[in-house]
Amino acid sequence: MESDGLYEMLKKSQEPKGYFFNKNKAYVNELLSALITNKDRYGYMCCPCRLASGDRAKDRDIICPCVYRVPDVAEFGSCYCSLYVSKEWNEGKIAAEYVPERRPPEKMAF
Repeated sequence: MESDGLYEMLKKSQEPKGYFFNKNKAYVNELLSALITNKDRYGYMCCPCRLASGDRAKDRDIICPCVYRVPDVAEFGSCYCSLYVSKEWNEGKIAAEYVPERRPPEKMAF
């Protein structure tokens, strides 16, 4: 799958839930390409901004959209990697700020 196809598919399924792609389309395409690479590499689309173990069960929390997206977007207006953002974030009504890593350290140790 090409990043453009993935973009359209995810846009249709995520926008009705209130999750929008970052308005920087070039950045979004880089992340979507990395998701596709991770799918080819691991068999699932794990977050391109985190280190995957290659074990689907261990990485379940970082399969995109990761479980941290909901609290990240609610609190900061964007997820950890800024792929998904709120409408207000895209409109500049919420300042773009660093989103701290919510993934527990024990999940990152392989």
